[in-house]
Amino acid sequence: MKLAGHMAIRKARQGKKGIDKNQADTYYFNVEQCKHCPFKEGCYKEGSKSKTYSVTIKSEEHSEQIAFQETEYFKEKSKERYKIEAKNSELKHGHGYDVATSSGLIGMELQGAMKIFAVNLKFFAMVWSRA
Repeated sequence: MKLAGHMAIRKARQGKKGIDKNQADTYYFNVEQCKHCPFKEGCYKEGSKSKTYSVTIKSEEHSEQIAFQETEYFKEKSKERYKIEAKNSELKHGHGYDVATSSGLIGMELQGAMKIFAVNLKFFAMVWSRA
C-alpha cells in the first residue's frame, strides 16, 4: 500500500478471524520519510514515533448490508421509518411500554396489547373529533 507515494514497510492483520468483529489490515510507514514528505500536513504529527493506516475488512454480512442499503427499496422504506419510530416513542415514553409491569410472557403480551389498544383508541378519538 502507498500513502502519499511512500510504500508501507510492514503490514499486519488485526482482530481474530471468525468472531463478531471485523478484521483490519494495518499498514506501518517509515516515520523518517513522513518527516520530509510534502504531504505531511494533516497526515503526520510532529514528534510521532510511528505512522499507521488501517483498512477494515468487511465481513460477508456487512458487505450484503451495504449493498442492500444502496437499493431503491431500502431508500423508499427508510423515508417511512420516522412514522413508525414516532409511534414506538409514543408507546415507550407516553404509555410506559419500555418497562414490564408484570412477569411472564402472558403478562407481557397482555400489557403490550393493552398499551397498543390504548394508543389506537387515542388516535381514533382524535380522528373522529376532527370529522
